[in-house]
Amino acid sequence: MLASWTILVLSGAMIVMAGTKLSRCGDQIAALTGLGRLWVGVVLMAAATSLPEVFTTVSAGLLDAPDLAAGDLFGAVLANMFTLGLIDLIHRDKRVWEQAAFEHTLVAALAMLLTGLAAFLVLFRSGTGASAIEGGSALLFLAYVFGMRMVFRQEDVKRRQRAQQLLAEAEADDDHTRESVRRDGLRRAAIGFVAATVVLIIAAPLLAKSAKDIADQSGVSTTFVGTSLVAVVTTLPELVTSLAAVRLGAFDLAVGNLFGSNAFNMAAFLFTDLAYAGGPLLGAIDSTHALTALWGILMMNVGLMGIVYRVEKRYWLIEPDSLVMILGYLLGLWLLFR
Repeated sequence: MLASWTILVLSGAMIVMAGTKLSRCGDQIAALTGLGRLWVGVVLMAAATSLPEVFTTVSAGLLDAPDLAAGDLFGAVLANMFTLGLIDLIHRDKRVWEQAAFEHTLVAALAMLLTGLAAFLVLFRSGTGASAIEGGSALLFLAYVFGMRMVFRQEDVKRRQRAQQLLAEAEADDDHTRESVRRDGLRRAAIGFVAATVVLIIAAPLLAKSAKDIADQSGVSTTFVGTSLVAVVTTLPELVTSLAAVRLGAFDLAVGNLFGSNAFNMAAFLFTDLAYAGGPLLGAIDSTHALTALWGILMMNVGLMGIVYRVEKRYWLIEPDSLVMILGYLLGLWLLFR
């Protein structure tokens, strides 16, 4: 037990350092390439910080633990929305949701669509049998790719405008010093981003395995372990990177990372399904996971409302929607597993 706790703490510390570095490098890449913080947060950072969930769920599939895998992915949706409420609560100057771009509504809608589709497939299996949803994980992945294409097209116009601005600035500098500095900065940021991602890949499975070992010794069910403990520890990169991004003033990175991770996690069912040898993964998991998914959709709706509803300043010591996100996560775990 002591060894498991030691690994948990050390791997957690590695994730904190790597997550902070990832946010800084991601912010630099967004600024230097002209891609924008929304796109970098939704795609690059969301994929990088979701790698712990992918590795954990694939390992669970190989170990014939489908409920642990599904609990991790669906539980991560809840945990990410808890993080969204938490960073808005901590940042007291201005509301995080107010500073985020309105285009995040498309990413949030995509995440809710994919989560709802996954819940439908789980419940559909209950009345028709596991074979009826064969290929369901592939459908989730294709829907994710199509949705990301829509997000890219939406951001493409802004990206071109930012690229033209960077080009104009470079041409205005006669000695091209600024362009040289930009390329060097981009190279360093890219190397730092990749290095931080590698650290996450190494540390996150250790964190998840130690958490599972601790939970196994306590005799708790794999469904609860996956949705609560394992989901929390595998979403630690999202929490750390989002907090670091908010401190940098990169609100689009933080919000895009969380909603983008929720969408990516649903697409990750494909990788876990390929690793699971017992048939379609969505046909082998407990129907309780559908309730977790539906609760996650409710919480994402609250986040979506927070982005759409803009206020100039805080009128409450604690904003009601942020409080709903935080208490909703705790209430959801209590209702699902009491």
